[in-house]
Amino acid sequence: MGRSVEMKYKRQFPGASPYKDRHGVRRWRYRKGAFSRELGTDYGSEEFLRRYEAAQTEHRTGRKAGAGASQTVPESINDLVASYYRTPEWRGLAELTTKTYRGIIEPFRVEHGTKLVARIERKHVMAILGKKADTPAAANNLRKRLGQLFDHAIALDWIKSNPARLTKAYKIAGDGFHTWNEVEIGQYFQHHAQGTVPHTAVTLMLYTGAARVDAVALGWANIKETAEGPRLQYRRQKTQKSNGILVSIPIHPDLWAVIGDLPKDRPFLATAYGKGRSAAGLGNKMREWCDIAQLPECSAHGLRKACARRLAEAGATAHEIMSITGHKTLAEVQRYTEAALREGLADSAMEKLLSRPNREQTVVNLQARFATNSTNHLKGE
Repeated sequence: MGRSVEMKYKRQFPGASPYKDRHGVRRWRYRKGAFSRELGTDYGSEEFLRRYEAAQTEHRTGRKAGAGASQTVPESINDLVASYYRTPEWRGLAELTTKTYRGIIEPFRVEHGTKLVARIERKHVMAILGKKADTPAAANNLRKRLGQLFDHAIALDWIKSNPARLTKAYKIAGDGFHTWNEVEIGQYFQHHAQGTVPHTAVTLMLYTGAARVDAVALGWANIKETAEGPRLQYRRQKTQKSNGILVSIPIHPDLWAVIGDLPKDRPFLATAYGKGRSAAGLGNKMREWCDIAQLPECSAHGLRKACARRLAEAGATAHEIMSITGHKTLAEVQRYTEAALREGLADSAMEKLLSRPNREQTVVNLQARFATNSTNHLKGE
């Protein structure tokens, strides 16, 4: 296991670490100095959380949880999180989404787990978010998760109002991930020729708008022959559990030229050994490939936005863009269409201004008429 992965686990569950037993099964344990307790094999599950909390209590107090005191304080943050993980809302999320959300929720739970939900006020949430003020995107992500947790507390009749929703989101400079422009796309392809995985990866995401987690899974199984020609079809991993809308895209000639001759027994972005890549692995490789092309601001997610930008500039409506990118709401794609429309309208407006005859004379006449009208008005008074 890499050091970065180990650090991630330590941040989510301090003291928890993985190991393999004599049968090669991956297990977890809580260890603080000479103190050690087993956490089981199902990382992040309810049983894992129960054992983790019990181990923390035993290590802190010197006695086992349940021996004279309940392992979880009723209506505490620990109790709330455990209850939230049992809700249909949580169980309906995709595996990758729950993994991401746990990475945000668990550090909060570890720090504030014993506190009573009813005593958490707006000022407390503001203080918690304030610790992340230097990383406003992270603060806003935590605010969203807290909003969901406290909504659940309201449903349980533990509180009457949601303290997280009484706070304001942090302003983020710019527009999130950098959107690749045409110069950057051309520069990237100058460094990564057709036939290489770096070239295939960017072409695939640029002409489908697929997120990393979807791009790594795409292959010939997603190509469907129709009367109109081949189409690429998939359901976004993020929405699979909720039976997300099927994305069905006609294959652009530039994309077909890149994937048409790829092996049919593996994903398009398979490793040199023919194995599928993880979304995180593709993200790391994209960082390397962009650095080689001297594009420090570019990323995989920026390609999804570049696809939407291109469609908007071509005159596609927000709904048309959504049919390609698989967005569930109009809010995100409308930003691209509105930006493209503003630029086009500005060009149209300037052309109209430039086409007006005797522009300078018109301006002079307007000034003269204004002066005359003003004088007459004063005389009339």
